[in-house]
Amino acid sequence: MARVLSLLRSQTLVTLAGVRPTALCRMSLEARAREVFSAAVDSVQPDVVVRRSMERKDNSLIIDGHTFVLRNNLHLVGFGKAVLGMAAEAERILGDHLVKGVISVPHGIQETLRCHGKRQMLLKDNSRIKVMEGAKHNLPDSDAQNAAECIKQFASELTEKDLLLVLISGGGSALLPAPIPPISVQEKQDVTRRLAGAGATIQELNTVRRALSLLKGGGLAHVAHPAQVVALVLSDVIGDPLDLIASGPTVRTDVWPEEVISILQSYKLSDSLPASVKEVLGRASPRWESSKDESGGTGHVLNTVIGSNSIALKCAGRRARELGFRPVVLCPGVCGDVKLVARLYGLLARFASSHDEPPPELSAEMLRLGPEVGVESWDLCRTMQVLDEGRTEGWGATCLLAGGEPTVELKGKGRGGRNQELALRVGLELRGMELPPDGPVFLSGGTDGQDGPTEAAGAVTDGGLWGEAGAQGLDIEGHLNNNDSFTFFSNISGGQRLLSPGLTGTNVMDVHMLLIPSKPIRVQ
Repeated sequence: MARVLSLLRSQTLVTLAGVRPTALCRMSLEARAREVFSAAVDSVQPDVVVRRSMERKDNSLIIDGHTFVLRNNLHLVGFGKAVLGMAAEAERILGDHLVKGVISVPHGIQETLRCHGKRQMLLKDNSRIKVMEGAKHNLPDSDAQNAAECIKQFASELTEKDLLLVLISGGGSALLPAPIPPISVQEKQDVTRRLAGAGATIQELNTVRRALSLLKGGGLAHVAHPAQVVALVLSDVIGDPLDLIASGPTVRTDVWPEEVISILQSYKLSDSLPASVKEVLGRASPRWESSKDESGGTGHVLNTVIGSNSIALKCAGRRARELGFRPVVLCPGVCGDVKLVARLYGLLARFASSHDEPPPELSAEMLRLGPEVGVESWDLCRTMQVLDEGRTEGWGATCLLAGGEPTVELKGKGRGGRNQELALRVGLELRGMELPPDGPVFLSGGTDGQDGPTEAAGAVTDGGLWGEAGAQGLDIEGHLNNNDSFTFFSNISGGQRLLSPGLTGTNVMDVHMLLIPSKPIRVQ
């Protein structure tokens, strides 16, 4: 009976998706994994997320359920790696109601997009938006500082009749450097770099950044007051915390010098601070005084996340269902040591692929690993329950999805990135399991299309990787020890396992995918 139900469920999935079973059979697991990844990336393209979040009806603009009246009073600023594409789509929607705009984008991004055929992400020749490039190598520089000053001046001239649309994406912090005088960009950068090297948390780093900046931590919204501010955010941070994405320029965060000094003292850095930093921190007051009508709250500011890893995973799941899989989202916040992340995925693959009842030790190890890599025990238990039901009741093939940003310990001089290293390590974990189409397939890819300093976004792997490498004389452990995963995947099977979508123009961290074929259930 269970097997009959399985066949019915599988047929229903195919019928609902409008895809014939024969068409699905002709697609390999790897091909379907690549299709699902493409769907995830396509769902968070800059133009797509802006179009999905903004609706213009005559002289009204609707964003996140809020309606704003347009009277040729809309101004635009933006900063981040994906902001150029966001701005291009926003201008298409707003038309003549857009008065003027200024955006700060990475050095060389316009030429790069042209070379990659991404012309839809470029502004038109007659655009009302000024593009300023800077932050070469993703570090604040004088060009980015000039752009930040231009944005600050632009926002400060607005009135209560104006609407300021702020576009924010990953990389925005480096593209909006506005240190409080007399601190220089280099001095501020040196302080945060030393703090990070001493082991400070991301929260502590952002507290210090905000205290030394005119625009971060709500500074931009303060400068723009009394204008209405609407921020559209494409998140590249786990959990989508608005105060951390680009250091929260439209999210008010009160920072007191005493708090910053305490952090610096705890890492023994207070005595070696530049004189300019000591001068700013010695001022016994907040960065700014609120005006009377501003102090009541942040009613003149609307922040909304329009693109994130969670959204990408949701759309990936939709495509997986169309391709005949049962989608299951584990977690959008996977982080921590890539070795532990790989081990968890290997255990999940064995758990879901087991013909018999998995040993309790396997579940216990997964529950122990989960919190170490950002996966809550509740999410793991929920996922294991779904996988177990699929295994015992014959629910068909499963697509396990997750996202985030694991970390890699750099100890070699090879070429690679966290996604390729994760795929390589998962390949080791899958050693000895059945090969596709009967065994699992794993994919890891960066949604920006670039994994580390390589031309690939990630890679696809399975249980046959170890044998394949041995047959071609490739040393997996040697490549891992040298952080040389790109070279490994370039050499094995002519580079066919690499995931190479090219520059995508967006970034919502990474997508991890484990495709698990259906298993015939054993009737006792």
